[in-house]
Amino acid sequence: MGSKAVLPPERRRELLGFAMEEFVRHGFGHASLNRIIRSCGMSKSSFYHYYESKEALFDAVVNGLTGELRDAVKVPDPDSLAVPGFWAEVTRMSDDLMGAAAVDCRLIDFWRLFYVPDAPAGDDGSLARVKRGIDDWLGRALAAGRAAGAVRDDLPPSLQGELTLATLWTINAWALRHLEETDIAEGQRLAHLQIDLLRGLLASR
Repeated sequence: MGSKAVLPPERRRELLGFAMEEFVRHGFGHASLNRIIRSCGMSKSSFYHYYESKEALFDAVVNGLTGELRDAVKVPDPDSLAVPGFWAEVTRMSDDLMGAAAVDCRLIDFWRLFYVPDAPAGDDGSLARVKRGIDDWLGRALAAGRAAGAVRDDLPPSLQGELTLATLWTINAWALRHLEETDIAEGQRLAHLQIDLLRGLLASR
């Protein structure tokens, strides 16, 4: 199959912006491709000139935000967390991310994509690849914490990872559902509470 044509940057950003809102609002299965292309004045034949399917469009949304945020948000190498002040560094990183989200709504848009109902879940999809990257970073960060003596070593690393992910995904899902009623101060309080919960679960005794 030949490669698809590439939209001009401005048109691409417009299309992906409408698509992101449609996916988040209606879920992947109920998202209307007609609504998306109509919102930016594109015909269906023109759309298929650039994208093979709605799933390809979803992948483009994920890839677009991931690429933009990779340059805008600096996430430290997890190996750098292998220091005595591990939990202070984790808290500082959380504060940095909250500060970035306060000035750049793309970070919030990015997290919203992880909670899109019935999003494409194939192992070769963009969202799955990003999740694997997050899982890998988290596993290395916890290993750094164990090396520093800050994270308990009496639990299997895979169990620690699953406990951490379950806590993060649950609190983030709640925060996104209540985004309209959460100001910056409350967001920071919840972020610190999240760290406190993780520390209670994982900190060495």
